[in-house]
Order: sequence, then structure tokens, then C-alpha cells
Amino acid sequence: MRPVTHFLSNESWSGSSTRTSDIYNPATGAVSGQVTLASKEDVDQVIATAAAALPSWAATPPAKRATVMFEFRDLLKKHIDELAELLSAEHGKTLPDAKGEIARGIEVVEFACGIPQVLKGEYSEAVSSGVDSFSVRQPVGVVAGITPFNFPAMVPLWMYPVAIACGNTFVLKPSERDPSVVMRVAELFAEAGLPKGVFNVVNGDKEAVDALLDNPRVDAVSFVGSTAIGQYIYSRGTSNGKRVQALCGAKNHLVVMPDADMNQVTDALIGSAYGSAGERCMAISVAVPVGEETADRLVKALEPRIRALKVAPYTDPESELGPVISKASYDRIHDYIDQGLEKGASLVVDGRNISLQGYEDGYFVGGCLFDNVTTDMSIYTDEIFGPVLSVVRAQSYEEAVDMINTHEYGNGTAIYTQDGDAARDFWARAQIGMVGINVPIPVPVAYHSFGGWKRSLFGDHHIHGMEGVRFYTRLKTMTMRWPSGIRTGAEFHFTGGKDA
Repeated sequence: MRPVTHFLSNESWSGSSTRTSDIYNPATGAVSGQVTLASKEDVDQVIATAAAALPSWAATPPAKRATVMFEFRDLLKKHIDELAELLSAEHGKTLPDAKGEIARGIEVVEFACGIPQVLKGEYSEAVSSGVDSFSVRQPVGVVAGITPFNFPAMVPLWMYPVAIACGNTFVLKPSERDPSVVMRVAELFAEAGLPKGVFNVVNGDKEAVDALLDNPRVDAVSFVGSTAIGQYIYSRGTSNGKRVQALCGAKNHLVVMPDADMNQVTDALIGSAYGSAGERCMAISVAVPVGEETADRLVKALEPRIRALKVAPYTDPESELGPVISKASYDRIHDYIDQGLEKGASLVVDGRNISLQGYEDGYFVGGCLFDNVTTDMSIYTDEIFGPVLSVVRAQSYEEAVDMINTHEYGNGTAIYTQDGDAARDFWARAQIGMVGINVPIPVPVAYHSFGGWKRSLFGDHHIHGMEGVRFYTRLKTMTMRWPSGIRTGAEFHFTGGKDA
């Protein structure tokens, strides 16, 4: 059984806590390892190490920080197969999904490689007579990251490369369900030449989270996860005087206009609703066809594609849909399906009762498709976080837009149409943080920023890109005036001997 501890000062560290949590292989339901859960004292020691490393790293020239980032990027690319294997073994997602996740994380590292450019600051000459003004962005300090199970490599990589490139030191608290890939990435970061104490990993549960939120040496906290926990972290962190960004839950709609290419729509929904077993905050979980005829065509096109999805463990190269992360998730998803049926929704494709030979105890849920869903049903209102797609029929475009704008979440949305006027009206009016036009999962590239609106985000800043730089730095503005050496009566020539 493989033990997982912590990472402190560029090496594994056991800490003082004897508490542990089991790590499961979701394809078999068997325990594959154990992770040590940090005590408050352990967390405080890690924070103290990060704080001690801060002055030297903050004073390191941005170009030298970027050199480390370039080395780190190259090592991630070199080891991507190894990292994907570690990730899939504990999360359950297919290897192509795992490699895609790591690749998106590497894009943020590449953005961080350009940190000298984005930290240049601004200068204004002669804001008044003989007065100049300039501004710089300086590190915020020690930053903590609290990340979810569903993207154990990518989401942390959306945080700490930008924070560290900006001159901060970082303490990461990953999900205890799949921590191994983070630990291996930490080793690669150390191999890239990162000084001791700049990047540290502490594994744990709520005790570790609270210790991070309460320790006065932590200056900022980044979080990605559920809305309930995000609101708690934002409230507790800000009450302790910390800068907090909390990216939270979602219920993402894809509007299908009557003129949409149905083949493109079907391909988009298969990937966006069932990829990574639906365990992602940008998954499309609600399809909104406009008009009954559009809805009928959509359901008819989706049904055979969903039934044909290959459900299998990641070790099967043909797998399209792996297991969900845990027995608790498996049970929760089944409960939502039961609730949908009880409320009168039509279960067109039933992904329950999946049994794979040799994997009978795995947490497999096949693709599910509900039709005739209404906006008062829990399968519509709640984030299920599983391979369940609900079709909510809208009678008009206006009804579809209103449906999106009145939902409590505002993470992502998309529209499929060939009408430029409709597309423009949609992105302009949607009260959503990220919008796709004929793009099903509108996750921004690394040099733009990721984040939602409404109850999908607590805080003022989105993650990575320039919003990430702004979150991980403080603005300082200087106004300066030097006494002029040119004044009435001043002499500017040498006096003295004949040789002067």
C-alpha cells in the first residue's frame, strides 16, 4: 500500500500527525494507498517554512523566476505519461482526459514563463510640474491553494505557477482523494531549480483547511470546489483579513437554436456532458433546445450516441467513460436519478446498473439522459457532478435566456446557432462568466482568465491569466519629485587654480 505524506522544503515530509485517510481505486473500489492528514501544528510549520522563504524569493528577479518556470514546463512535458497514469489510477478518468488536463495546466506554466512582461508596471512623466509617477505590482506574500479532486493536476497548476512567478511562496492543500499526482509534480518543480520552501504541499482534511484560513502568515487563499465550501472559505478567510478567491459550483446550459447543426450539437454534448464522467464544473449538464421540433431532433440524435459510450476503467484504451471518484458520489448520483424519475422526468437513457466483469465493485455510472425536465426539479437546480444530462425544452429564445439568467449559478454557458445576431445577443445578455458560441466548454486559454458569476464565484478576481496576476500581487504607486539643481544664482563651473 503506497503511503502519501507531505512535501516541505523540496522533499517528502511526514509531519507529526498519525491520522490517515484511505485512497481508493475508483475502478475497483479497493484501497490503493493511504494519505497522511496534517494536524494544525503540521500546517503551521509548513506555513512558517513558506514565510521564511518569501523574502529571498520575492527579491529574485522576475527573469530568474521565469527560468525556473521554463525548466518546470519542460519536465512536465517530459513526464506527462507518468503523471497521467498516476492521475487516472486515483481519479478514474481516461488517460486521454488525464493527458488533456495536464496539457491545460502546462499552458498556465507557459503563461507564467512570461512573467517579466506582465510585471513591467506603468510610468507617467510630469504628472505635475517636476513630478513623476509610476506603479509596480509586488507579491502579496504567502499564498494557500485548496483544490478539488476532479482536476488534481490542472487546477493546482492554474494557481501556483502564476503565484510563484509573481514572487509569492505557496502552500497547496490538494484533495485527499487523489493526491499522488500533485506530489510527483512537486518533485519535478524542485528538480527544475525552485528554492526550498517556495512550493509546499500539505495533505489533510478540514483541520488543515481551517489552519490555513486562520494562520495570520497566510496572506491570500485560492479555492476551487463546491459552493457550500467555497462560501465557508471566503467568509472565514476574509474575516481573518485575507484576500480570497473561491471558484465554486455550476449548472451549465447549452442552448440549441432551430438553425443549429445537429451533428455538431450532438458531438459537443457527448464530450461536454460525459467527458471526465461529468465531474467538472464546466460540464454541460442542461441542454435547452428552442422549440419542440428542435427538442425532438436533439433527443433522437443523442440517445444512440449515449448508449454507445464505452464504459470501462482507464486501463482499457477504448474507454470513453470511467468511474466516478467514490462510493459517496456514486450513491449521490443514483439518488438524483431517482428524484428525477419521482418528479416525472423521462429517463431516455438509464446509465444505472453498470456491471463490468472484474470491476463489480467499481463506481461506474453510465451516461444518463433525461427529457421533459422542468426548472423546479432537483436534477435541474442542483449540481449533480456526474454523467447526467437534462433536456429542458424552451418554447422561445427569450425563455431560454431567462432560464440561464435566473439560475443561481453563473459559471459557463453556450449557444449553438448559425445566426450571428442571435449569438451576439446571447453573449451580451447572458449573466454568466464564460460564454461559448458554437463551443461547448468555453474554458479560456491560459492568457485569459477563468471564473464565473453569481454563486459560482466569491471574490473579485478570476483565476490565471492577468486576473491571476492581479490577485497574486498588490499594486503600489509612487509619486516623486526631486529638488531641482537648476536654480537662480547657482554656479555650474569650476573655480580655483589656473588648471581648474
